[in-house]
Amino acid sequence: MNTPQSASRRRTLSRAIRATSSALALLCCATSGAALAQAQNQHQTTSWPGKPVRMIVPFPAGSITDTVARIVSDHLSKSLGQPVIVENKAGANGLIGAGEAARAAPDGYTLMVTNSSSVVINPQLYKKSSYKAADFAPVTLIIEAPFILVTNPEWSQKYGVGSVGDLVRYAGQHPGKVNYGSAGPGNIAHLGFAMLNNRTKIRTTHVPYKSAAQAQMAVISGELQTALDTWNALPQIKAGKLTPLAVTSSRRMSQLPDVPSLEEAGVAPFHVTFWLGMLAPAGTPPQIVQKLHSLTQAVLEDPKAKAILAQQGEVVMVDPANFAKRIQKEEQEWRGVIEREGITLD
Repeated sequence: MNTPQSASRRRTLSRAIRATSSALALLCCATSGAALAQAQNQHQTTSWPGKPVRMIVPFPAGSITDTVARIVSDHLSKSLGQPVIVENKAGANGLIGAGEAARAAPDGYTLMVTNSSSVVINPQLYKKSSYKAADFAPVTLIIEAPFILVTNPEWSQKYGVGSVGDLVRYAGQHPGKVNYGSAGPGNIAHLGFAMLNNRTKIRTTHVPYKSAAQAQMAVISGELQTALDTWNALPQIKAGKLTPLAVTSSRRMSQLPDVPSLEEAGVAPFHVTFWLGMLAPAGTPPQIVQKLHSLTQAVLEDPKAKAILAQQGEVVMVDPANFAKRIQKEEQEWRGVIEREGITLD
């Protein structure tokens, strides 16, 4: 019997069937979309690289970062079967090149080799920074090294500055008259010397240069009295063109066994190192990131390449996960230094 109640039940059942059908259709579409996206991602990673890869270096040609990048790019070009082309995008203490790398498509075709300043310090220090550390996928940490506190030998001899204590004494007696250089405002060498000023209660004058190499030459020529220099200073130290007073790591360097750490010299606590590493834009497929790390590690199988890398610092080749943890830890540490020293840059 076709009663009003039975008709109502049929309409309700019909609506339920249509709703279920719509839900199933949406589920199928979503499932198909997810499957398609997964298939596309799988194709992207399995076919990579299908064209040349660019490697951005946010510093000038001839810099330590550039040297490391060219060693790695040469090896990766051979391993990947595609050219890995180094592009120097220098300027603004790494902001320009790092910003371009951060904005690049996360498809494995843009990489960046840079130093720790550009990743963990610049985004916190520069108001005009267009990126933050989270905009990168860490691939591998390659080099780690302390700085070496060096002075001009003639100046040191003339004023009796043969130790950290002597430098502190002289700077204390001549406030603002001791000039130190770095590769630019906000560079770790700059902040490291600001820490030294703070810990020893002295006042020195920062003179920024476009690169660490230029700052080094300024100390050698006598244009500057001192600087926190990189491992590239070792040949100049051996040649007597620079006088080493201390290293910024917590222990001595094997290459300079007679040179104390700043902590040994009485500036404690003091531990400042820098790293050079390779990163990709955030969102780069993990399979590509892991493959790049593995292939970069294989550089160490080439004695010549390994020897050149070892001239820049300690070769460490830290994996992506631990590299990411290192970046997060250093972000917090340098945030404290920046706040304590009251350093801000436009």
